[in-house]
Amino acid sequence: MQKKAIQEQDPFQLLICDLSFKKDHHEEKINSGKELINRLKQEDPNLKVLVNTIEDHPHTVRSLWNTGQIDGYVCKDRQGMRDLQEAILALNNGQQYNSGSINAILTKENVLSLGNWEMELINAIAKGLTQEEIQESFKNRGIVPSSKSSIEKRLKELREEFGANTTPHLIGILKDLKLI
Repeated sequence: MQKKAIQEQDPFQLLICDLSFKKDHHEEKINSGKELINRLKQEDPNLKVLVNTIEDHPHTVRSLWNTGQIDGYVCKDRQGMRDLQEAILALNNGQQYNSGSINAILTKENVLSLGNWEMELINAIAKGLTQEEIQESFKNRGIVPSSKSSIEKRLKELREEFGANTTPHLIGILKDLKLI
């Protein structure tokens, strides 16, 4: 639909998108708002994107803003409709927009953000890989650092940062926080 609009030189100006899509019996090519945003921004980098979702986890909000693919983020809360209207007006005027609750999240100093390497590590652990298997996988894929000592050290640090007693406990905490 967007491709046709671009071809007709009348592209869409704004996408308002949730991050979660309810699954049904149809097989979908796009399973999340993040995938939709990424695909549409590849087709039209000028498309304005406004996220309107209940998801307010700091890591999710920061990672979306860090992609450079969104122009606004509105949380579905008591002020959601008012914020949505303000966001549309702001984007129409060439500004970016965050609802108040999202601004509060983004201004917190103590929010932990995990980098790509940490996310690769955590996802590998969540899949049940051993440290030796992770080391081999990282080496084969050119991910550095890949030494077992680096993996052990960062896992220990993550357990301490999240107050986890064991690595499985860490994975449970990260799943509860929707980081994985």
